Amino acid sequence: MKTLVIVTHPSLETSVINKRWVEELEKYPEKYTVHDLHKVYPDGNIDAKREQQLIESHGNLVLQFPVYWFNCPPLLKKWLDDVLAYGWAYGSNGDKLKNRKTALAVSAGIKEEDYREEGRYRYTLQHLLSPFEITFLYCHADYRSFFAYYGTETEPGENVPGAENEPPTNDLDKSAQDYVSFIDHL
Repeated sequence: MKTLVIVTHPSLETSVINKRWVEELEKYPEKYTVHDLHKVYPDGNIDAKREQQLIESHGNLVLQFPVYWFNCPPLLKKWLDDVLAYGWAYGSNGDKLKNRKTALAVSAGIKEEDYREEGRYRYTLQHLLSPFEITFLYCHADYRSFFAYYGTETEPGENVPGAENEPPTNDLDKSAQDYVSFIDHL
């Protein structure tokens, strides 16, 4: 079965990293379905039943997003709240994510060394993304970790909100290919 990639980026058209990842995934329509939440739900009103059916019609599930305030964009949080409902994702008869391979793909505008216990922000990206892992574990999904592209911010607040630093083309292309490999090896 194909892998469903839920993309949540409020300005994907101006994105660098997430846009490049989507371009790479779209080269393989037989393997991946790219589902852009901002494009499908510009008003933010999520059709939970439709989303649940979409998940059920796919094998693996990947959530792709830029890290916002050390978390996910608001529309993805709403998607999680609306779609991962009692009786569907968890609770009595809630088994639709059970044993489903799940993962995250995130772009982080901050340098990797700043995401360390001894770094500027004192927490690893793994630590900051742990609520997603716990959510998937709670739903009995088979959480497979995350793929990340770290940024180059040198000063706090240096990056333009909603924008991504432009890495060298060869780094970006390698990242996109590594991302596809990561998904293929879930």
